Amino acid sequence: MTQMLKTPQSVIRLIETVRRRLADMPEAADIFATCMQNTLQRTIQRLPDGTTYIITGDIPAMWLRDSAAQVRPYILLAKEDEEIAGMILGLIERQFRFIRLDPYANAFNAAPNGQGHQSDITEMNPWIWERKYEIDSLCYPIQLSWLLWKNAGLTAQFNGTFRQAVDLILEVWRREQHHERDSSYRFQRLNGVPTDTLIRDGRGAETRYTGMTWSGFRPSDDACTYGYLVPSNMFAVVVLRYLQEIGRDVLKDEALVQRAASLAAEIDRGIREFAVCEHPEFGPIYAYECDGMGGYVWMDDANVPSLLSIPYLGYTGADDPVYLNTRKFILSKHNPYYYEGSAGRGIGSPHTPAGYVWHIAIAMEGLTTGDPEEKKRKLRLMVETDGGAGMMHESFDANDPARFTREWFSWANMMFCELALDICGIRIEK
Repeated sequence: MTQMLKTPQSVIRLIETVRRRLADMPEAADIFATCMQNTLQRTIQRLPDGTTYIITGDIPAMWLRDSAAQVRPYILLAKEDEEIAGMILGLIERQFRFIRLDPYANAFNAAPNGQGHQSDITEMNPWIWERKYEIDSLCYPIQLSWLLWKNAGLTAQFNGTFRQAVDLILEVWRREQHHERDSSYRFQRLNGVPTDTLIRDGRGAETRYTGMTWSGFRPSDDACTYGYLVPSNMFAVVVLRYLQEIGRDVLKDEALVQRAASLAAEIDRGIREFAVCEHPEFGPIYAYECDGMGGYVWMDDANVPSLLSIPYLGYTGADDPVYLNTRKFILSKHNPYYYEGSAGRGIGSPHTPAGYVWHIAIAMEGLTTGDPEEKKRKLRLMVETDGGAGMMHESFDANDPARFTREWFSWANMMFCELALDICGIRIEK
């Protein structure tokens, strides 16, 4: 196993470009340079088989979600840099191999070493660090594959591993449309915090069929209150549309196109019929979760996919009326996880202490606004709340940025980079 010790010239050139375009924000340019190099040199490992394994930062395991988000800014360089392209292709291959191993797991070990949460009551094996089923864990590798194709013209990722893993993903999403009837997935973690386990002997809260597909956990790795996690179902609709395009234009597989299209239509119909509800102040908004029986959760979480990230994911445009209502709601005190303090304000999470704001969510505010000055304000806020570390964190105390969680969290670092690039006019095609 080797790490990328040298910073490629393509990355150095990109850092220099950002320095020029952020000349009025030199501290932001410095953090951008640090984060771009830190992720390459400290989290990315090339395995002897040519695949890529990426740790999330201070936890020595690879999350399907995090690893995809961690390499996203490097997609911009893949067309000109064979080493970067090979690293991303290797990651995609490793991700889909893991999905073939177990499509219900969210985080994996580099080898079958038995590290992680082996005492959880679920179908563990030594490759798996954690087996919390999250829809987005299956969405991110498909999205990364599509983005690499669209931005770098590469199609080598659409191989046999991809096809086999995608078949499993479609099977799981179909099965979990009828979680009560068809699913054997169970998850319990004893003697931990309540958000680390599923109720009803590991089955989760009861749901009724809606067309949406069930998720046990949120992208925070916290248990869902209700089984239909709306932003993750939106993400599923988006990547199912990607699969239709891949099936039609690359794989020439009409059966895949039809499978993806029918499932996308059913999930999308479920979102529109069951996930839009009337708020007394904001009008029609998207619920964060629902159960198909009248139960809703009105909130947003900091992790992506989130309701805030809907246009970033590509489910609707930023001008969609229901999204705009939802955005007003989640960026207000009506959202129980929206916090304001003397140092900053933004969306937090039940995963971290009350009053703690997430850097990922601040970056997402910037990435989903059309106001250039607001984008810069969000980037400055991230700089001002780095706690003197020169990198981002998971969350920080809105009244005291020196108090934070996770000193080394690569996903947050790369979200900072993505916002900085956006401000510089350098954007990933999506």
